[in-house]
Amino acid sequence: MRIIRGTHGGRKILAPANLPVRPTTDLAKESLFNILENHVYFEDLDVLDLFAGTGSISYEFASRGSKSILAVDIHPRCVKFIAETATRMNFSQLKPIRTSALGFLQHCTAKFDLIFADPPYDLEGVEEIAKIVIERQLLKEKGWLIIEHDKSHDFSSYPGFDQLRNYGKVNFSFFRK
Repeated sequence: MRIIRGTHGGRKILAPANLPVRPTTDLAKESLFNILENHVYFEDLDVLDLFAGTGSISYEFASRGSKSILAVDIHPRCVKFIAETATRMNFSQLKPIRTSALGFLQHCTAKFDLIFADPPYDLEGVEEIAKIVIERQLLKEKGWLIIEHDKSHDFSSYPGFDQLRNYGKVNFSFFRK
């Protein structure tokens, strides 16, 4: 895994082999951030990274200077790895939280400029992510929700759905407030 751009662009991060994750591919991540570069000022963003896994997406936002990043994952080894990596890279704006992503959304009172969710592709109720974010109004004005998923999910009928982008086996559904 590598950080694509920003202050730590090109830096490789070696995650432990025993983490229960499916990291976003470099191609998909680079494509996602190319889209975002044309629409957001990273320095202004408060970001929520759900199902953060290795923290790859969080590191990309931190390297690009995002204001704050909450990285939520239920697995203690993932949260520990993100915390250690954030400290090593001096990403003080990156805070890992160990809890269920859906539970976090149910109880969250903060609003975010961008919420990225990369749930396990076989997660039951993945549709709940979009539903909860919209119903609980967790996005700031002009905020984005991006859900990574496989081709079996179709979010096009959900409120706020904006577009679908496909990069091989990786699909991103974009929602806008």
